[in-house]
Amino acid sequence: MIILYDFGNSVCCQKVRITLRAKGLEWRSVRVDLFKGEQYDPEYLKYNPKGVVPTLVHDGTPVIESTLICEYLDDTFPDPPLVPKEPAQRARMRLWSKMVDEGLFEGVAEISFSAMFREKMKHIGPELREKRYRNVGDPRRRDRVRSTYEHGVQSPFVLHAVYAYEKAFRLLEQTLAAGGPWVVGKNPTLGDISLMPFAARLDYLGLLDLWTADRPHVQQWWAMAREWPSFKSGLSDLLSEAEFADMKFHGPSIRDDLKGLLEGLRRDMAAPR
Repeated sequence: MIILYDFGNSVCCQKVRITLRAKGLEWRSVRVDLFKGEQYDPEYLKYNPKGVVPTLVHDGTPVIESTLICEYLDDTFPDPPLVPKEPAQRARMRLWSKMVDEGLFEGVAEISFSAMFREKMKHIGPELREKRYRNVGDPRRRDRVRSTYEHGVQSPFVLHAVYAYEKAFRLLEQTLAAGGPWVVGKNPTLGDISLMPFAARLDYLGLLDLWTADRPHVQQWWAMAREWPSFKSGLSDLLSEAEFADMKFHGPSIRDDLKGLLEGLRRDMAAPR
């Protein structure tokens, strides 16, 4: 039996759900409401001491960290395979999981927070807001949340996010131009699945084209990804109309600021050293 402790619009949960769909697996979903702080419930922390989602429980054994969960699923249910057999290709695939974990994960959080969740935090009152900061636990993450709340798009952490996406999409364009149509050749792998929710969030916020307008191979990859049945059934079909509307409404509010940050960043990156 597979149980997924889940939150609908969490990019990390979406990554696991796409993998489950690609494997043709059934699971029972247990909602963990992040806005109500249910991830810090003592019973949930027994499964996931970090107090984050997702957590997969397979036959009573908990597995945490979305990248590790996806690899666990491929190891446990090897057909159809989502990890290449050849070691060099496996390493290429894991490059994308690493890029997501080390850059895009924080990047999408800062962009999403500055666009949507910042406004929600403005209306919860200072006492509850401070409680949220305390519940974050990790001092580094707490500093990011506080900075983005106080400064919005002008937070340095948002610039870090813009750079993380620019670095990823620049490399993705080069990689797909040299091979493709997926990140490791002819078939989607966990490398593609790792990227999909992070591209989807920008798309639903109306911001993706800031990074992809001049990158035709990335555009082609995204067109394929969003039509892939496992993406649709594991991500887009599971989002509510309210969630889509929320992203569509809030994304444009930071578009011009992000565009300015990206243009400045590209000038700096192109300057002679």
